[in-house]
Amino acid sequence: MQELLHSISQCTICKDYLPLGPRPVVSAHNNSKVIIIGQAPGTKVHASGIPWDDASGKQLRNWLDVSKEQFYNPENFAIMPMGFCYPGKGKSGDLPPRPECAPQWHHQLLEHMPNVELILLIGMYAQRYYLKSDAKKTLTETVDNFQAYLPMYLPLPHPSPRNRFWLTKNPWFQTEVLPILKTKVHSLIK
Repeated sequence: MQELLHSISQCTICKDYLPLGPRPVVSAHNNSKVIIIGQAPGTKVHASGIPWDDASGKQLRNWLDVSKEQFYNPENFAIMPMGFCYPGKGKSGDLPPRPECAPQWHHQLLEHMPNVELILLIGMYAQRYYLKSDAKKTLTETVDNFQAYLPMYLPLPHPSPRNRFWLTKNPWFQTEVLPILKTKVHSLIK
C-alpha cells in the first residue's frame, strides 16, 4: 500500500489542466474499514494536503459522529476522492473532478483494502461512477433510495455549507439517513 500511495503522490497525468499544479490528496491503509469517496479537494485542502480539512469536513465528521482522531485514522477511514487534486474554479464553485484519477487509481487502491465494509459515495460524481445504471436521475433520488445500495454503498449529498438549502428542503436526510450512517460507522470502527 505504501508503494501505491507514493506512486499516487507523484502522479502528474492531468497536470496541464490543474491551475495550482498537482498535489494528490488521498489516505488509505490495508486495514481501512470505510472508504469515503468525495469529489476533489478544494483550495484549502490543496494548501494543507489534509483531506476534508475544511468546513465540509467538519460537517462530514458531524454526520459520522466521529472525532478528528477517528476520522484521520486510515485504519478506520480511507479517503479516496474522484479527483485527487484541486481541479480549479468554475462559474458556481469548483470545477468537476478530473476524469483521469478514478480510472487510473481507484481499482488499485481497492485491491489493497480487503477489509472495507462500507463505501460512502459523496456527491453525484462518485454515485454515478460506482452505482452506474443503478444511480437514480438525481442525487436526491439516489440518496433517498440509500437502502437499495446497502450494505456496501451509502450515497450521501456533499456536506458543503453551500448545501444548506438541500438539507433544509430534505429533512428526511437527517431523520432517516444519518442515524443509519452513524450506526453503521460506529459498528465498523469500534
